[in-house]
Amino acid sequence: MKTTTVLATLLALAANAAVAQLASAQEVTLKAVTSFAEKTQFSKNFERFIEKVNADGKGKVQINYIGGPRAMPPFEVGNAVRTKVVDIANVTGAFYTNLMPEADALKLISKSAADQRKDGTFAFIEQLHNQKLNAHYLARQFHNVPFHIYLTKKIDKLDFTGLKIRVTPVYKDIVEAEHGTTVTTAPGEVYTALERGVVDGYGWPITGIFDLGWEQVTKFRVEPPFYSVEVGVLVNLDVWKGLNDAQKKVLNDAALWLEALDSENEAAIKVERERQAKAGIQSLDFGAAASKAFLQKANDVAWASVIKKSPENGAKLRKLSGN
Repeated sequence: MKTTTVLATLLALAANAAVAQLASAQEVTLKAVTSFAEKTQFSKNFERFIEKVNADGKGKVQINYIGGPRAMPPFEVGNAVRTKVVDIANVTGAFYTNLMPEADALKLISKSAADQRKDGTFAFIEQLHNQKLNAHYLARQFHNVPFHIYLTKKIDKLDFTGLKIRVTPVYKDIVEAEHGTTVTTAPGEVYTALERGVVDGYGWPITGIFDLGWEQVTKFRVEPPFYSVEVGVLVNLDVWKGLNDAQKKVLNDAALWLEALDSENEAAIKVERERQAKAGIQSLDFGAAASKAFLQKANDVAWASVIKKSPENGAKLRKLSGN
């Protein structure tokens, strides 16, 4: 081979390497959505996360926030991450159980994200998201925020006979186990359904009803609180694999920071209970024995449902959950 040809080849290789290095160093912009209304309880921390990433990730990674349900219906968000319609999303597993039935178990894992990362729980949940949703499970939020059933009608025992309750997969099994009729809707449809009497109540976390105006059409909160909120931050797996180490570090650091915000929830729950009382929402408490029986039933029917849909993975998740 002539010297000139060798030199040309080396120059071409060097140029290609330089282009590849430049491309890997370029700032990447990720398109993001949330499955909850913007600026409401379960979007606020994700929005803080975006601000942190955009501040810390200048020159590396940025997030373009498209918005919430006005941009994309909540129950479509999981599939949008799977198919790379969006790159990153704030979404609860309850909104993509059609793609990953095991996501219904996430409400039953009340350990902090930090503990889940230490004992292998998080790694297994990551594996399931990789396989079923083509997604990287970046962060989990709100592990210490419980759910309640809220009603427009008073009941005199823990039994939902004759009541129509708005649900997502989170509450469906326990409402049916307590003889209620379930109606599945997106959060944005709940107010109108309550106002028109289409439903007599709904399941929702202890926090967030004031963001949506539901206190205007809510009269009672059923005790005890049950399960645990899970809102995850998902990244399309192909997008995640395409990021360089520096870009991943920005997102990972922000994810740990986001999970640490759960320390704020105890105070927020206390404020929320007081605020609901002032708004005229009455607490219906049927005593320790009834509460214990309800919680046991809620736990049993939820795990039975998960394990029926996914015997091997469901059983492993239950073992990892410790309950």
